[in-house]
Amino acid sequence: MDSKRLFRRIGDPFGRHHRRVRGILTRTGSGYIGEFMRQRVFESRNAVLRQFAATLAVSCLVLIASFGGVSAQSGTPAPDQGKQPAAQATDAAKDTNQSQNQNQKRTDEFAEAARAINGPGGNPECVWLGRRAVQLMYRDDLDTAFRHLDLYDRFGCPGGHIQAAFRCLTRFLPQIDDKVPNSLNNLTQACWINPAAQPQQAAASAAQPAAPASGNPPAPQPAASPSPAASPTPAPPK
Repeated sequence: MDSKRLFRRIGDPFGRHHRRVRGILTRTGSGYIGEFMRQRVFESRNAVLRQFAATLAVSCLVLIASFGGVSAQSGTPAPDQGKQPAAQATDAAKDTNQSQNQNQKRTDEFAEAARAINGPGGNPECVWLGRRAVQLMYRDDLDTAFRHLDLYDRFGCPGGHIQAAFRCLTRFLPQIDDKVPNSLNNLTQACWINPAAQPQQAAASAAQPAAPASGNPPAPQPAASPSPAASPTPAPPK
């Protein structure tokens, strides 16, 4: 037998075996690579879809919020929102009127003190600081009263008028009532204008007796019987 043909027959099974192995490896590698690529494509598509869904949700929330704000601005205001501006305007007007009335009252009091008092005691700055010092001494706020007295002296106001006004106020202590508006202020003004003022006391004779509680009229008193006439005295004998 020819040696070349012998070697070809012996090596042929090995050649076919190697080709078969290479084919199997090639098919196996290509399948793995294809599966890997499909997984990557699916993952990328899922990531894109998730990102798109998140973006869409955020956009929807923004649109809903913007529509809610526009509807709230263009819609009918709530009852409380409509009442608040009116209440605030009413309170502001009330405070303004109260402040104007208070300032007008102070101006009138300054004018009254200037007409009644001759000298610096009737000046507005002396009236302002002096009355405050008297009221602070009445409230036992002596530290603040001393600061007002210091300013009172710096303006050249008479110190003796402070003493006389406070002495006058002590005579009106029973008439000072914190529950009565401007009770202390009015009495301080009266004592500042006239330190010799005296409290007015009601006469006891002016008090009227109280009417009876029952509706029945009082029983009439019996009329007094007339006294008998005196008998004539007999004449003496002659």
